[in-house]
Amino acid sequence: MNNKTTDASARPLATEAAPPRQGGLMALLALANASMFALYLGVGAVLVPTQIAQLDPVNKVATLGLVGGIGAVFATVFNPIAGALSDRSGRRGPWILGGALASLALMAFLGSVDTVLLVAIGWCLGQATMNVYQAATTAVVPDRIPPARRGTASALVGLGLPIGGTLGVLIASATAGTPRTGYLALGAIVALAAVLLTALGREPRREPVPPVPFRRQVARFLSALSTHDFRWAFIGRALLVLGYFSVTGYQLYILSDHIELPVGLTPPAAIAILTPVSMAAMAVSTVIGGVLSDRWNRRKVFIGVSAALSGLVMAVPVISPTWTGMLAFSALNGLAFGCFMAVDTALVTLVLPRSEDAARDMGVLNIASAGPQILAPFVASLVIANLGGYTGLFLAGGALSLLGALAILPVRTVR
Repeated sequence: MNNKTTDASARPLATEAAPPRQGGLMALLALANASMFALYLGVGAVLVPTQIAQLDPVNKVATLGLVGGIGAVFATVFNPIAGALSDRSGRRGPWILGGALASLALMAFLGSVDTVLLVAIGWCLGQATMNVYQAATTAVVPDRIPPARRGTASALVGLGLPIGGTLGVLIASATAGTPRTGYLALGAIVALAAVLLTALGREPRREPVPPVPFRRQVARFLSALSTHDFRWAFIGRALLVLGYFSVTGYQLYILSDHIELPVGLTPPAAIAILTPVSMAAMAVSTVIGGVLSDRWNRRKVFIGVSAALSGLVMAVPVISPTWTGMLAFSALNGLAFGCFMAVDTALVTLVLPRSEDAARDMGVLNIASAGPQILAPFVASLVIANLGGYTGLFLAGGALSLLGALAILPVRTVR
């Protein structure tokens, strides 16, 4: 860890006892992350918007903003809490498995409802249980992977987004007419991945963290953001994620209301084409960015350039609001976002304030991913309604991503 602190408590656990057969562990983590993103993108980008458009076609933009925003509140709250509880228990496995099985049950519920209110309740609770799963899974990298291999590990784990996202969207698009099937399939994939990770991952026994008073927990929780480099990493990720999800969260409606699609191509079918394009690009940049950042021992340049590219490519659909423009946008945006997330995750593991609070602090960081998703639907619906429609949405998303690129500059202890 490239920190000024030198006492034993600040050293990563992975440097003290690196687990054997890390290749197998990384593969299991990649599968766990792929299943998670399959559910997030399949449900969030296709199934829920499709249900809402069917149930409330007139107010679908505002309704999706409300449902997405409230759901993200649940994600933001449950992620750090679950991380802190898994730190305290000394185990990740029960939280991974419990979150996944609860999510499967909620996906079954979502597939059976027929009102906007019940869709909102189901997706909010689904976000909560999936963030229990995510918090414990995310903490495995700082727990068990040495710092020198964090970029490679983050890249391999990061492949979960392009692979899982593509799979999830394809499943959701193919089952958009029968959403119950799609919800059950995506929930089952998460449950299977959790069973494999907990059964084969051979989690080492960790000493439980002694309980502390609630007020002290809150103070310790907030203390992570008092660390200079961690705080700026948090800000940079929050800005980029806000820009990214403000646009991608409305992709189905962008395709139906803004882009002139080829004759015979429906918006769900268009997403099923755009997503593999974006995710293939993301997979390439995730691996290249993660591996090269390890080899050159440089993180900031990869993060800054990729965040800037993510902002600039938002202009493509503005200049060319066509199917070809959307294809180009999806490929370039995938390249930028994949590299950013892989290398930024590696950087964050190197600026964690305390190794023994890894899951809690990674949960704090995950607020930078989940928190902007609270704002993104509200911001997007307001921009669409008042600031130039979908063109204004692309420009606003680009500005936020460019600000995210600038936020990496103040980080001092990592190059």
